[in-house]
Amino acid sequence: MTSRLVLVSPAIGPALREARFYDGSSSVDETGAARARAAAGALPEAARVVLSPGARCRDTAEALGLRGVVAAELAPLDAGRWRGRTLAEVGAVAGEAVTRWLADPDCAAPGGESVRQVCARVGRWLESVPEGRTVAVVEPEVVRAAVVHALGLPAGAFWRLDAAPLTATELSGRSGRWNLRLGRALGAE
Repeated sequence: MTSRLVLVSPAIGPALREARFYDGSSSVDETGAARARAAAGALPEAARVVLSPGARCRDTAEALGLRGVVAAELAPLDAGRWRGRTLAEVGAVAGEAVTRWLADPDCAAPGGESVRQVCARVGRWLESVPEGRTVAVVEPEVVRAAVVHALGLPAGAFWRLDAAPLTATELSGRSGRWNLRLGRALGAE
């Protein structure tokens, strides 16, 4: 039997609009919540629903009419001491560090994790997905990491993948071999 995984990127909120390093507390805004409510029922029936930790994914799942369990392995990329700050703020005081972080998948934000680490963490989780359909409401970095792992891409491809708000990216496979169906919009954007 095949494992089918639908990765849903959360609806938009202030942190995403401001290019703020996610700290887990920022939620979706009313526009994002309304779009998610409008998309309720657009996802296929699933045997299980899992969520990235954090308010944005919980709020999106709720607006979509989904009830799920939080999976710590699906946490977004840990930006360490940059959490809660905007990319512009961090770039103004640590421009070279941001440049290295974006260019080198082994470079971590101070006190955080590297792209390679998040790809490995999400990849381990991906290989444990049981047969049947799973819907996962996860941060965009988790979608990127899952695609990097599923397709055997180099970790350096991570930042070249985009997971737009409120889209579904589908992976299906068995025995560690995955097929990808690129993101489809769940609601009107």
